[in-house]
Amino acid sequence: MRTVEAEINYLGAMSERPRYHAQDHAKDNLVLDPRKVQIADRRGDPASLAREGFELVPHKSAIANFRDEAEVARVHNREIEELLLAVTGADRVVVTGRGILRFGERSPDSGRMFNSHPARFIHIDISDATAREFAARSQPDGMTVRRFAHYNVWRAVSEPPQDVPLTLCDARSVAPADLAFADAVFDMPGAEWSFEGLLVRHNPAQRWNYYSGMTRDEALVFKTNDSDPSAPHHIPHSAFNDPSCPADVGPRASIEMRAIAYWS
Repeated sequence: MRTVEAEINYLGAMSERPRYHAQDHAKDNLVLDPRKVQIADRRGDPASLAREGFELVPHKSAIANFRDEAEVARVHNREIEELLLAVTGADRVVVTGRGILRFGERSPDSGRMFNSHPARFIHIDISDATAREFAARSQPDGMTVRRFAHYNVWRAVSEPPQDVPLTLCDARSVAPADLAFADAVFDMPGAEWSFEGLLVRHNPAQRWNYYSGMTRDEALVFKTNDSDPSAPHHIPHSAFNDPSCPADVGPRASIEMRAIAYWS
């Protein structure tokens, strides 16, 4: 299997509870521990949601312009719902929030829109407590739920290859001791709010992966929480600089959609 060596940012030693912001990272209370790791290109060895907790799937969208927030809400939400119903076997899927556009730092759009920087430290979007709270909030009316799972659907909307792709850690290689609770703050003007997420400490047993040269007709689906203890639970992930990417490619642009699947 092809691999690249790249630097990713773990959580370093801290005596206080970490706190990080969606927009203004100058306000973060965060000590990072950069490490070089081997990252496997899974193009030659596909992963699965049922085994590693992430999967690359063919998925052609009808969206012409992913920057059109109204079109994304009108068309893409339904596309993501149908995709996750198909790949998870869930009974219902609820798309939560808007599509989040992110841009590599070489793009003039990086940071220009709210929460549009690539995430440069390893994290898991939500803790178990947050997952339960968000699942209860979005639970379909009248549905008795025996299981829920949160998913992130990540799509590159720039031309391949990506200079700043996404790396994901095999859920089976993550130990509970690797994780630390943290406050994720959405620092929108006049409407700051937060929830509990997770950050990740270095462990040489962790297995890192990515998919090179993603196209807009592919979707990278990965879990951020699963209430089923027999299933892969959650996927640490981070942006990284791919050293094998040519220097003259355009900067990465991507969109991610979050959704919750429910089983009755």
